[in-house]
Amino acid sequence: MRQNLIFSIAAAAALLLAGSPSWAEEEMNPAAMAKALQQASLPLEKATKVSEREGKPISAKYEIEKGALQLSIYTMKGDRFSEVIINHTSGAVAKDEWITDADDLKAAQAQAAAMAKAKVTLDVPAANAVKANAGYRAVSVVPALEGGRPVAVVILMKGEDVKKVTEKLD
Repeated sequence: MRQNLIFSIAAAAALLLAGSPSWAEEEMNPAAMAKALQQASLPLEKATKVSEREGKPISAKYEIEKGALQLSIYTMKGDRFSEVIINHTSGAVAKDEWITDADDLKAAQAQAAAMAKAKVTLDVPAANAVKANAGYRAVSVVPALEGGRPVAVVILMKGEDVKKVTEKLD
């Protein structure tokens, strides 16, 4: 009995660690991101709706890739995952690629597991977080399981000020 409990705790810890998507936890330079976001007119919460044409959105974030601002959304269609790059001013899909990198795939699978238990789409927690934090803008929304319940971790920015909030998905 005690051995089963220890194994269960170890397995849960391993899942939590494996489920912490490196994709969503990369270091962000707040000054660079604040400057880059000035050119982005598409709110993150609306971008998740745009990406629905490519599959079910399972996470979204603004990031600086090769010195340029990029709006990246992980989607799931069937049992395949893709990264959809959305033009942050026009809202058009700029690129849609299957996820093949092992770490990115692991992150996408963890995000999909959380979204499978969600009762709302990703735009809802992002919009709620923005509404509850006047002047802030969502720059990342990533689902996770906390105690078996789905939540969305939303990163908000107001200038260079960064705030992390957790919103329920059920």
